Amino acid sequence: MPSFDVVSKVDMAEVDNAVNQCKKELGQRYDFRGTNTEIENGADGLVLRSSDKEHLSAAYKVLMERLVKRGVSLRALDPQEVEPAAKQSVRQQILLKQGISAEKSKELNKLIKESKIKVQSQLQDEQLRVTGKNRDDLQAAIRLLRSADVGLDLQFTNFRD
Repeated sequence: MPSFDVVSKVDMAEVDNAVNQCKKELGQRYDFRGTNTEIENGADGLVLRSSDKEHLSAAYKVLMERLVKRGVSLRALDPQEVEPAAKQSVRQQILLKQGISAEKSKELNKLIKESKIKVQSQLQDEQLRVTGKNRDDLQAAIRLLRSADVGLDLQFTNFRD
């Protein structure tokens, strides 16, 4: 029976490349001199640090530009609140969304069932498996999920006939 998987993954190699490009640009730009603005790649996301909120937001914009140029969707970013840090500086944690959560998968299941397309969907780990009897129904489900705005960057993998 034909099937495919709906996943939401971020290419971490591209994120690393974008962070390195961002670091290089922050070090070279004149408006960032003396502000101690830096970005680092942590275990659960990215951390931006700067001496004030204006430079922090400018660094975030530079990061977004670099991510878009590297082909990483901005839907995968989850910026947290700006918080004060040591030595009168500010810090912002930016989490990277990976996988499809249980409530998002329920939302996608509901969307597929309401469309009356003859496919079944089920949650497996942090991905959604969609199966159907013919390829046309699966392609219709892919079109439906691409057009739906669920706040995640969805990829369709493991298409099997």
